[in-house]
Amino acid sequence: MKSSALCLALIVLAASATLVAQKTQSASNEPQAPMPQNSNYSVTSVSPHTWVQPNYASAPFSHLAFGGGVSSMGIDMQVAVNANRYINVRGAGTFFDYSLSNISTNGLTASGTFNLATARAAVDFYPFPNHGFRLSPGVLFYNQNNASARITAQGGTSFTLDSYTYYSSEANPVTGSGSVGLNAQNPAFTLTTGWGNMIPRRGGHFSFPVEIGAAFIGAPSVNLVLTGGQVCSNPQGTVGCENVVGDSQIQSNLQAQQQKYQNDLNPFRFFPIFSSGIAYSFGLHGGQASNIARPQ
Repeated sequence: MKSSALCLALIVLAASATLVAQKTQSASNEPQAPMPQNSNYSVTSVSPHTWVQPNYASAPFSHLAFGGGVSSMGIDMQVAVNANRYINVRGAGTFFDYSLSNISTNGLTASGTFNLATARAAVDFYPFPNHGFRLSPGVLFYNQNNASARITAQGGTSFTLDSYTYYSSEANPVTGSGSVGLNAQNPAFTLTTGWGNMIPRRGGHFSFPVEIGAAFIGAPSVNLVLTGGQVCSNPQGTVGCENVVGDSQIQSNLQAQQQKYQNDLNPFRFFPIFSSGIAYSFGLHGGQASNIARPQ
């Protein structure tokens, strides 16, 4: 009886072991899910069956981008390279000329040009690399922003210098020149913020960056010069006419008027920076330098 019970127990154990072995063999014979062939995905060390999107451009200086657009400083051209996952180093240059015509002040008429030409460098910090928000301290190391104009006072009309009224001679009208410099602080510190990474961390080539901020250029400088003509005491130009060049009283009033203009512009110690455009990025050294995924 005991022998029969022992044999029955051994048979049950053997059947159970055979059943387990068959299930294990069946599981091992099932086809496994293929690993994605796209090089944009890779296996993490966390799980052998988990693939996550890799972090692009994490290797230093592995990607370069060029961009162009428009800005408050004129036509804008930019270039950027990635320093690491969180930082780009960027350079920008701008240029443009605006025409100024028939601008009147205190009876004087000015016509000329507003010239824009700058170059700057910035460090773009992306606190959230997969998103476009950035903070960008930098330096404006080349600045030739200025306005220059020819000044005239039509013959027989009046104009004022430091609250003194003069009449421009009809026979010999007053002429001069003026300029405003926007580069008192050169080089100048810049600080901007914006959206759009010229080297997208999620991959891709195109981006549409927007930037806003300021360059702290210091107070504009003003310069006025009367180069010729006569001023008179009456509109007809027949009484008390004097040459503007060499007359100490006129020159003194001119300097006082220039200082008034200077005082009016002193609060404007920064130049606004606003730009938008398009950029294209690509990998250096024959391809993407870093496609290694980080654990998620």
